[in-house]
Amino acid sequence: MDINTKQLKKNAFRITKERGKTAIRIRVPGGYLKAEYLTVLQKVAGQYGNGTLHMTTRQGFEIPGIDMKNIPVINKIIQPVIEGLEINQKSPDTGYPASGTRNVCACIGNRVCTFANYDTTAFAKKIEKAIFPNDRHVKIALTGCPNDCIKSRMHDFGIMGMTEPQYDSYRCIGCKACVNNCRKRSADALIFKNFKVIRDPEKCIGCGECIGKCPTGAWTRSSEKYYNLFIMGRTGKKNPRLSQNFIKWIDEESIIKIILNTYDYIEDYIDENAPGGKEHIGYIVDRTGYQKFKEYALKDVKLGPKAQVKQNINW
Repeated sequence: MDINTKQLKKNAFRITKERGKTAIRIRVPGGYLKAEYLTVLQKVAGQYGNGTLHMTTRQGFEIPGIDMKNIPVINKIIQPVIEGLEINQKSPDTGYPASGTRNVCACIGNRVCTFANYDTTAFAKKIEKAIFPNDRHVKIALTGCPNDCIKSRMHDFGIMGMTEPQYDSYRCIGCKACVNNCRKRSADALIFKNFKVIRDPEKCIGCGECIGKCPTGAWTRSSEKYYNLFIMGRTGKKNPRLSQNFIKWIDEESIIKIILNTYDYIEDYIDENAPGGKEHIGYIVDRTGYQKFKEYALKDVKLGPKAQVKQNINW
């Protein structure tokens, strides 16, 4: 049978080693889905695949062993999953409209984890709605705190949750649990002086460790949500590297605007002669320079008063 492999891959199906067979990739924004959708994936794997299902590193699923002739059928079967996960789609029963921008992944966040400073799944889904579908190769990961369980520093955009700890001195009993914990496990940003705790805002990384260790609730999380935005981490064959801090104490809306601006930057500077017409965004930044990227990324972005932008980055 004649197969448009380019369109097949764009539709989130993979070319596999088995001739005439494909594998479908299921996006799960934020890594969170209702268990009921697993029955749909079981049906696809059992009736149309080889009976197996692979959990990917990007918090999605890949179902191999599917006959390419069954792609239209599979797209109809997975429609409830696409709708349930609120994934943007051009028209029903046609599957995914793009696969270039990868699934937005996230740690479990503050729905479950006591360390997390925000609802990572909710923010991941918000980003997904803003950027998908898109054919450009961009990877985004969200982590609730500096423990970075999702390995956000290995992505094009890593979004780390921060909080500005609020201190109620009248609740403090001087046990120094927060001070000792910050010194041993975090940034050594707290000192005990005159029977009260003092936080050094220059040292503080907004991890929230002090909040979890206080037995009397003298420390609480700030009502405002802040983030540390890291950029241009990557794996791959050529020059793998960890991302670098771009903006500290940034807000949600600014992050989304920066990511959308980055797509404009990619369109203007991508090397269309790159293999497969794809050039990883990190290499574009390497080629054009950080200042050009920053110019595009911050266009029409209204950062809050606490935001700290890195003036220069050298990887």
